[in-house]
Amino acid sequence: MKVKSVLLALLFGLTPPLWAQEAQAPPTGGSQARAEQRQKMMEMHKQEMEAMKADIEKMKSSLAQMKTNVAAIKDSAEKARWQTNVDMWETVVNHMDRMQKHMESMGPGMMHHPGMGSPPPTPSAEKKPQ
Repeated sequence: MKVKSVLLALLFGLTPPLWAQEAQAPPTGGSQARAEQRQKMMEMHKQEMEAMKADIEKMKSSLAQMKTNVAAIKDSAEKARWQTNVDMWETVVNHMDRMQKHMESMGPGMMHHPGMGSPPPTPSAEKKPQ
């Protein structure tokens, strides 16, 4: 039960900081300020990705321990309950792993939306049929 609580706390503790960023005023002072802001963002992204990787590795280790413990359970009903728990956590860990890899491939700008410190997307060069 303790492992389940720790893993759940990790899951919910990591997700909001990665999904939600506070709106920031666009930097003033020209291109140098923007470059500094981008560098800062890249460093923060790198740190968050490293922390997330470490947390996922801890979760994988705990999951492996849970699997070992389930194998030792003799009571079939108790074993079935724990196996369901292991299956659920395996799904969560695999999802977190895929999400981390996707976020890492997207880079530090993945959370930006127009009006949140990044320039708006450029309009498409294609003309629409009339």
